[in-house]
Parts: sequence; C-alpha cells; structure tokens
Amino acid sequence: MRPALLDLSAHHTAIESPDDYLQALMAWHFSEETGSAYWLRRARTLEFDPRTDIRTFADLRLFPNVIDEFRDVAVEDLIPRGLTGDDRAIAGIYESGGTTGAPKRFVMFERWMEFALSWDEHHYADLGTVNTLAVTPTGPHMFGEFAERRARRQHGVRFAIDLDPRWIKRMIGRGDTENTERYAEHVIGQVADILTTQSVGILITTPPLLERISRRDDLVEAIRRQVRFICWSGAHMDADSRDIFRQEIFPGIPLKGLYGSTTILGMSRERDEERPDGLAVFDTPSPYLAFEVVDPDSGTDVGMGERGQVVMHHLTKYALLPNNPERDLALKVEPPAGAVGCSVADVAPMTSFAGTAVIEGVY
Repeated sequence: MRPALLDLSAHHTAIESPDDYLQALMAWHFSEETGSAYWLRRARTLEFDPRTDIRTFADLRLFPNVIDEFRDVAVEDLIPRGLTGDDRAIAGIYESGGTTGAPKRFVMFERWMEFALSWDEHHYADLGTVNTLAVTPTGPHMFGEFAERRARRQHGVRFAIDLDPRWIKRMIGRGDTENTERYAEHVIGQVADILTTQSVGILITTPPLLERISRRDDLVEAIRRQVRFICWSGAHMDADSRDIFRQEIFPGIPLKGLYGSTTILGMSRERDEERPDGLAVFDTPSPYLAFEVVDPDSGTDVGMGERGQVVMHHLTKYALLPNNPERDLALKVEPPAGAVGCSVADVAPMTSFAGTAVIEGVY
C-alpha cells in the first residue's frame, strides 16, 4: 500500500496514474489496519476481493450499490481506522434530503471539506471581502455548512435563512399547495428582510427559490445593486431558466452552479468555458469524485453527448462510496484532460427513483 498517494492534492487531475491511486485506495479501505468497520464487515459479503480485483476505474462496477445501507449504519463504523491526528477531525455528520425514504448519514472530515471548498475557490477569487446570504437548508444538511464556510473564506459574515426541505416535500407529496405556497413565501419574506437592509455580496440559494425571489421587483433591484455573485445548487436549473436569469433578470452578475450530493460528500463545479448550446457543464475533482452516465435500464455506458442516468463515486481515504446511481439524468460530456469518468451537462431529475416519485420542492 502507498498511503502517500491518498493525500489530497490541489493538482489532483495531474495524478500520474489514477489506477495506482485506486489500487492504493482499495488497500486502505479493505485492510484491517486502516479500513472502516463498515467496509471490513461488508467485504465479507462481496463476491470479489477489492484489493486484487479493483484495478481500474471501470472495475468499480463490481461493487453493489450499498448507499441505502447508510440509512441505519452507526456513523462510528464509517470512520477509517487509518485516519489519525488532524486527518481524523470531523466537520459534521450530514444527511441526505430524504427524497426516496429515510435519510442516509455520512461523516464529513475537516480536511476533505476544506479541500472541496478550496477547489471551488477560483469562482470567488476576485470578490474580496463580502457578506454572504445563504438561503439553504442547515441542520443535518451539508449545503448550509458549505455556505457558512464560504462566508468565512470571504472574510465577511453569513446571513442565514433556514429551510426544511423534508417538510415542504411532504406538503407537496400530499397535495397541500396552500401550505406549500405559504411556507415558500415565509422564506422569501425573510430573504427580503436581509436583502433590503444589509450588505450582501454573495447570494447562495436553490433554483426554485431564486425564481421566487425574481418575482419581486424590489428584490431584483436589491440584487442588481449589490450582489456580485450568485451560486445555485440543491435543485436543478434548466437551460431556459439559466439564460433568463443571466441575460434578463440579473445581467452582469456571475451565476454559477454546483452539482453534487450528500451521498458523495461533495460537488462538481460549473465549468468556466461556455458550450455553444449554452448548457452548464459540471466537472468533478477527479479522481476523488467521479461521474459516469449510463443507460437507466441496462446500466451500460452511453456515448459522449448522449443522455442517461448519473452514477457517482466518492473515492478518498476519508470515505468510499462507489457505484451510486443518482436520481438524475444528464448529458455525458468529455471531462478535463487527465480526469477519470466524465463531466455532465443539462442535469434534470428522474420522475421516479427506487420506486418512489421524485419531489424536489425548494431543494
């Protein structure tokens, strides 16, 4: 095993051999000295030996989808034994949104979280000291913590408007449109209180809430006057909405998305370069996070430029979450040079996933 290969690097896409990295990762997670109790126990049920049979990125398909097991596994069992010192510092325990059932729980380590934030730093490099308004879920959700740390990195303060995405999804699911509308307007009212009285340079929110904000002329004017960057994530934004926000409602204000999931403990970032068709492209910090796009029925790879279901992999010494089919469809796009997997564009939710209707709500 070569554990030094597993240290996080800002030059991750230039890792000389992704295969060597992956083999070192398998040795880490499936060795008694360094692996977590969960994976050491789960390895006994696998029909292959990850230490000898996972040699390339394509071999990750051998893993079954285990993500549902994270609904009830003890979080202590998810901590790799090999983590020591600062590597072992935990940022938090975060939960999935509960769209397809009981939430899943994951351990986020400080070093990985700080790496994920620094990887997205170039979007904010020229903003200087600014305050941040985060209209995001907090509590057990990762999105809010990312917003808090983004505000600190900009040497400003974070104004926070809390969301409860699980409650609003329940209201939508039972057809309670009246209370759904009342809840959303309650959130927008709080946004107005901040935007019209405080200095805000960065706005972080979800596409459904950005659309609601844009219905109010006073809030559009406040954003145009002072906001220097809009970051969206959590739900999906179609190409037409993105174009309207950028060209008509908030012209001249950078609008960039993050696409990810708590189930990979991170996100991909929107590529700087524009596609001719105007679609946002999302790149991962390979080889730590990687995407595939597959036919949702057969599970086979689709071709570049074709549409399919997104499969996500988290591949670090802090966590192993391989071969996880997400509830999203996307176009498969060529990744940056040296990256494993692919990039994605035109992400949209599936109508159903794991036998459950997909409800996005405000998140």
